[in-house]
Amino acid sequence: MRADKIRVLIVDDHIIARNGVRLMLSTADDIEVVGEAETAEAAMQLVQSERLDVALLDIALPDKSGLELLKAIRSARPRLAVLMLSMYAEQVYAVRALKMGAAGYLTKNTPAATIADAVRKAAAGGHHVSTALTEKLASMISRGNVASHETLSQRELEVLKLLAAGESLVRIADMLHLSPSTVTTYRSRILAKTGTRSNVELTRYALETGLLV
Repeated sequence: MRADKIRVLIVDDHIIARNGVRLMLSTADDIEVVGEAETAEAAMQLVQSERLDVALLDIALPDKSGLELLKAIRSARPRLAVLMLSMYAEQVYAVRALKMGAAGYLTKNTPAATIADAVRKAAAGGHHVSTALTEKLASMISRGNVASHETLSQRELEVLKLLAAGESLVRIADMLHLSPSTVTTYRSRILAKTGTRSNVELTRYALETGLLV
């Protein structure tokens, strides 16, 4: 039993989401939310200045993806447990997050009691993995199965989602600060890795796998 409360940081760019998570955790006597951030930059400042036990990160942040922030936190504070809390279904990012060192992956419809339990497990050095994800991981290990989008790099995954959302190559290049030719190269790699032949098929793939919400 911890003598002091588990100190938690919530990182989400939506204030309603942050308020909701804070309210859910407030029912736990052994957990205290000591910081909130709406950007990756603000989160890293708190990570470096505050005494924290667990960080709850959203996947989608305005200045950097949650997975990029996870990587930065793991580098700067390897002992700080990180839980991903996202609107995206587990099959989209969970395996990728766990491979990068996350202590667990939770969707935003997770009950308050489960989130609190996940925080406790993470603070104690453990991991929170749902039954469904456990079965998926076991299947991947036993059969060597890996979903096509899980073979993509983080940048390729970002480009895939934007292509599937109907953005043009020029617009994607502008949004990601890349050259159009680089985006074209990414598109070719994405089509090859996912076994699709056009943006229409790529959009269908994204919808079927939950990459578009």
